[in-house]
Amino acid sequence: MKNSRESKNTIKAIGMMSGTSLDGLDIAAVEFTEHNNKWAFKLQEAETISYTPEWKKRLEKAHTLSGTELTRINAEYGIFLSEQANRFINKTKFAADLIASHGHTVFHQPENGFTLQIGSGAHLATKSNCLTICDFRTGDVVLGGQGAPLVPIGDSLLFSEYDYCLNLGGFANISYDEKGVRLAFDNCPVNIVLNPLAEEFGLPYDKNGNLGRKGKVDETLLKKLNALSYYHQQPPKSLGREWIEADFLPILNETNLNTQDKMRTIYEHIAVQITKDLSGKGKMLVTGGGAFNSFLIERMQALTTTEIILPEPDLINYKEAIVFAFMGVLRLKEQVNCLSSVTGAQKDSCGGVIFLP
Repeated sequence: MKNSRESKNTIKAIGMMSGTSLDGLDIAAVEFTEHNNKWAFKLQEAETISYTPEWKKRLEKAHTLSGTELTRINAEYGIFLSEQANRFINKTKFAADLIASHGHTVFHQPENGFTLQIGSGAHLATKSNCLTICDFRTGDVVLGGQGAPLVPIGDSLLFSEYDYCLNLGGFANISYDEKGVRLAFDNCPVNIVLNPLAEEFGLPYDKNGNLGRKGKVDETLLKKLNALSYYHQQPPKSLGREWIEADFLPILNETNLNTQDKMRTIYEHIAVQITKDLSGKGKMLVTGGGAFNSFLIERMQALTTTEIILPEPDLINYKEAIVFAFMGVLRLKEQVNCLSSVTGAQKDSCGGVIFLP
């Protein structure tokens, strides 16, 4: 697709991101500039829209819906996204050239040849009156890839000064260059397993790791978690809710530990799995909600000599939304935005479906 906006050196994009931990919908207004084949960005405005209890419950249960109900929530979530985009644009007066939406993942089974992120692009484009790009994962899956992680293209082109880029969200994922090739994969679960345990105390999440910090590491549980076969596979590889339910939770649920001991053991598990993938040299940029968890950061730093860098809060909170906005820009310009070295696909690709208003 050719578009008059493609020739511009500066493109204004809105990125929308909903993660597996269901913290809320992240929206970022970003200005991207290309000069001499190098990209720079400026985050203009950003915010997180917390899900209502009703939307959180609907998204949590979406994978159990019938075909009719799933089609309905895809449309209704697309309308919800358009309402949030319109409110955000009206408030910020940001003149967006495009909206790039990750959608919300319901199914992710690349080994079976499919993945699904709901949030109808047709509804979002039409009701926001803005060119919309979504469904960034499916093309890569068709090419035999994992369809994830996708953020490494942004790590490579926007954050190349760091030796590692780590995101701590529902899952931890890391990316880095090795001999000139970008590698990336999901390390382990983080908030997708910690948040439900915090909810047992009436809290949405474990602020600063205060709950887990008070527990004790159970070596038996830790050994079983670290022995999971996923951790011994070579990348490309990725994790989804299905793996949590089939592999992780059965081990966690068979123990008689109290909740805080479970949490403390999971923290140690996360720190072990992330730091074993580090060389012990260089700098690692850490973003995502888990970056605010001081206890988790302490445990990671205790196990590696790689320097952990925590950037300003806006970058911690909105890096993934920024990168999805960037992926939309690359899609509009028909440039590679999905790396086969990361996903295992047959070739690099330019992913995303474009919807005109």
